[in-house]
Amino acid sequence: MASGRGRSRRVSLPGVAELLRSAARGPDGGDQRHASGREKHTQKITVYLSAEELLDLERARLALLRYGAAADRGRIVREAIAVLLADLDARGKDSLLALRIARANEAAAKEAANDAAAQDGRDAVVQHPEEPAS
Repeated sequence: MASGRGRSRRVSLPGVAELLRSAARGPDGGDQRHASGREKHTQKITVYLSAEELLDLERARLALLRYGAAADRGRIVREAIAVLLADLDARGKDSLLALRIARANEAAAKEAANDAAAQDGRDAVVQHPEEPAS
């Protein structure tokens, strides 16, 4: 920590019990997970988006505004997280989040395998020139 700073950069994380709990279920079996809405938030994460993702988020904000549901980008992200996590709690490995991440991981593994195979092929083609006969 730099001298003169009174703030620690250490983050307080939830305990194991909090991380492993499922969302509370209502009497009808529905999920009770809700986004926090417009309130002071004490926890922060940084998320990097591509230009296209940021543009999609802004388009969603404008669409919601047209539907009479004004929300800032942070609220939209918190709502999206709540919806995806509720689906994950309810459907587990069949949830939209689990399926999309598994599909992306499979595609990345295939791409890595293809890259490795292509590199092996290039390595086999590159040979050291033989020394000329004397």
